Amino acid sequence: MSKILIITGDGGESYEALYGLHRFEEEGWKAVVAAPSRRRLNLVMHDFKPGWDTYIEQRGYGLEADLKFDDVKVAEYAAVLVLGGSAPEYLRNNAKLIEIVREFDRQGKWIFAICHGAQVLAAAGLTRGKRVTCYEHVRREAEQAGATFVAEQTVCDGHLVTAQTWQSHPSFYREIFAQLSGKATAARP
Repeated sequence: MSKILIITGDGGESYEALYGLHRFEEEGWKAVVAAPSRRRLNLVMHDFKPGWDTYIEQRGYGLEADLKFDDVKVAEYAAVLVLGGSAPEYLRNNAKLIEIVREFDRQGKWIFAICHGAQVLAAAGLTRGKRVTCYEHVRREAEQAGATFVAEQTVCDGHLVTAQTWQSHPSFYREIFAQLSGKATAARP
């Protein structure tokens, strides 16, 4: 059974976490959730409310972290998924996590990121020279880290697949599983 590492923490987007976890399990993958510490995480729900200039954040479902970043062995995983929500704002400052995603890159393994997850990739220097998409208010950060922002729901560049928000789930997971199975129809730049 192939394994995927799912990265999140307190403030991670609840819908992205559970949807991703369930989609991988549905496809027969072993999904392992990693966070700064091994415990029940406090996830959130982001939504849009008329009259607000940005999203609103409400308490979401909880999720158990299977292991802490210090215990991650990249060699055990075929891919990594970096979730969004507000967690990446602080996770991007975690030196161990930055080393983990860089090691996935060095090994040429698949790296998936959705929404604010691009903040972790930018902090790790993995967006330089890449075409990416992300939540619109993370765009500037991705561009300042050397990415070319593409206004599409899902973008694949090399072994990096990015998506804008949880609203991108259908195209994001179609692309992820097409790439993992080697049946992708779009050319990888």
